[in-house]
Order: sequence, then C-alpha cells, then structure tokens
Amino acid sequence: MAQAKQYSTFYVDGLMFGIDVSTVQEIIRYQTMTPVPLASPMVRGLINLRGQIVTAVDLRRRLGLPDRENEHEVPPMNVVIRIQDEVVSLLVDQIGDVIETDNIPFEPAPETLDPVMKHIVSGIYKLDGKLLLTLNPEQTIDIGEMH
Repeated sequence: MAQAKQYSTFYVDGLMFGIDVSTVQEIIRYQTMTPVPLASPMVRGLINLRGQIVTAVDLRRRLGLPDRENEHEVPPMNVVIRIQDEVVSLLVDQIGDVIETDNIPFEPAPETLDPVMKHIVSGIYKLDGKLLLTLNPEQTIDIGEMH
C-alpha cells in the first residue's frame, strides 16, 4: 500500500494542482514585484519576503497556459516553496486545501499530456469529480531548460 502524502492544492486556469506540503514554506497574498530585465518570461519578478529576495515564477506561463485576464481585479497568490536551500514563489490563481491521499490510487502522468505539462506533473490522483495533478517541485522551478 502506498504511503499517504499530503498535498497543498491550488488552481491554475481551472486545473487543480498539488505540491507536497513538505516543500511548501508558506502561502501569501500577492506581493509587489520588481521586474528582472532579460529574464525568462516565466519569471514575473522578484519579491521581498521579510528581507529575503525570492524569484516569482508564473505557473501559468511555466505550464504554457494563457495569462490571467483579470489580474488587476484578482491578483495571483504566492505559494512559496523551499527546495534544499532555494526559495521560489509560484504564482497561482487560487489556493485550495490540504489533501491527504491515503487510500487514493496514484497514476503516473498520461502519455497524452502536453509535453511541457508532462515534464513537471509527476502523476494524478482521481478525486470525487476532479483530478489532482501533482507537481514535481524541482522540475517546476527549473525554467532554464524550457524552450
């Protein structure tokens, strides 16, 4: 039997994603960003998190999804994750709940998934009426290998 995991969930373009709670440092409201000249379009800017400079990665752009239409009315939220000694903020549309996956079958990402998404989605949990797409945090923040 698979070991139960807990995922912090959030929504991007109507899709529910989850990332292992052990990598989530905190979830905060939108922060003012300083643009980074010549950076990848996926890097929306830098935020100051209590004196620590954190790169903000737009998860919509990282996944190849369209930009938000109403960003000025409803700004994105920040899911701040820590991987080893690196701290990165993922900009998402909406925050969900923490979901425990005990007794829920895990399936690898299907071959039919878009190649960009397949690269960072480690697998899928089928929940009541929706799918939870789990993200590989290392691949999610590795924007250097994107085209």
